[in-house]
Amino acid sequence: MSKVNLSVYTKEFRYNIKLAYPVVLGMVGHTLISIVDNIMVGKLGSTELAAVSLGNSMIFVAMSLGIGFSTAITPIIAEADAEKNPSKIRSAFHNGLFLCTLLGVLLFGLVVLAKPIMELLQQPKEVIELAKPFLDWVAFSLIPLIIYQGYKQFADGLSMTKYSMYAIIMANILHVIINYCLIYGVWFFPKLGILGAALGTVISRIAMVVFMHIILSRKEKLKQYFHGFSFNELSKETIRKIVNLGLPSAMQMLFEVVLFTAAIWLCGNIGKTSQAANQIALSLASLTFMFAMGLSVVSMIRVGNYKGLNDFKQLIIVSRSVFLLAIIIEIIFATLFIVFHKILPYLFLNMENANQLLDNTEVIAIASKLLIVAAIFQISDGIQVVVLGALRGLQDVKIPMYLTFVAYWVIGFPISYYLGEYTDLKAVGVWIGLLAGLTAAALFLYIRFHYLTRKLLSENTSQ
Repeated sequence: MSKVNLSVYTKEFRYNIKLAYPVVLGMVGHTLISIVDNIMVGKLGSTELAAVSLGNSMIFVAMSLGIGFSTAITPIIAEADAEKNPSKIRSAFHNGLFLCTLLGVLLFGLVVLAKPIMELLQQPKEVIELAKPFLDWVAFSLIPLIIYQGYKQFADGLSMTKYSMYAIIMANILHVIINYCLIYGVWFFPKLGILGAALGTVISRIAMVVFMHIILSRKEKLKQYFHGFSFNELSKETIRKIVNLGLPSAMQMLFEVVLFTAAIWLCGNIGKTSQAANQIALSLASLTFMFAMGLSVVSMIRVGNYKGLNDFKQLIIVSRSVFLLAIIIEIIFATLFIVFHKILPYLFLNMENANQLLDNTEVIAIASKLLIVAAIFQISDGIQVVVLGALRGLQDVKIPMYLTFVAYWVIGFPISYYLGEYTDLKAVGVWIGLLAGLTAAALFLYIRFHYLTRKLLSENTSQ
């Protein structure tokens, strides 16, 4: 690649970062809500913390389905925005919001009905007793969360990525205040323990929806999309289009979430030190993954825009510039992981506790090995999620869903299972399997993207 060639891609970096950073901060904000819950509830005791962790693990699966489905709204709106087609934007927004509300209610019902699963997971009785009422309230928060996603994806599709960041910052501040008052019973508020954390989540998520509605509906440019919400505007065609894009995206997200849940289960089978080490490596990898996720939204918006303009030459340039930026960022993180692989695990453990010293030393030894694997894994994970965003921008979701299933569950999981259970690699083996799955996904998805864009380009030039 010549210098001139490279500059074609690098000159797009500034705009890519401008679009990406609010999305990254918004995602970090989502993660912070559960971290705040864990810190504040952890002060009550280990049983309470276990109950919150158990409840949130079920919520996480439902949330991934809801968020995955809602991503269908963004490429449709990005395409319509480039076409300068307000009626298409309005239809996608209204129908998308209706479907998100419906899905939120459905997921709430499913999580509440799925509570008996906790008994099957053979968790301690006292943990389950605490988790059940907590789960009811947090499950209810899925309704405003998925509705909020409808507003967020609408704004993202119009390249207005800042507003969801503002909503998340506001929600986090509110969440901390409500949690503090209701968990510990501060001032005239009742002391509700972990129920206080659940109510904090519900109230902050309702506030996010209200905030997004107010801030977007007051913008002069967007007023036309907010007047006259009516069931008469529901369109079979638009609903079908959103569902056809949304369901495969939701399934793809589910495949990935369940793969990582399976890795937690495998490491738990190996032993508690492996499970703790896995949690450390996963926490660090998840934090850096947010950057790739932000760029994934950027590639979805920008590819959707150029698809709407039928400018496939520029579409290839902007998508490659996002891929290149993701690779550079993930290589920086990978380098940091390798350089500090022996130091980073200490951030998560109390080495002054003499009773835990032997276990903690073992956890650090395992975690530092996992971080070496995680360093390479970052790059693969970054590429696959950014290319996936570009494919969603092209509104190509069915084939990528099958490709990720094969990569994660036909390649990745069997390797994780075999190396974790039957070799001396143990937890490191589990992570080698994850690396294999993510690398396969990155390769398959890039081949798919290359094939589609070449096909679109040749069809367009031959006309």
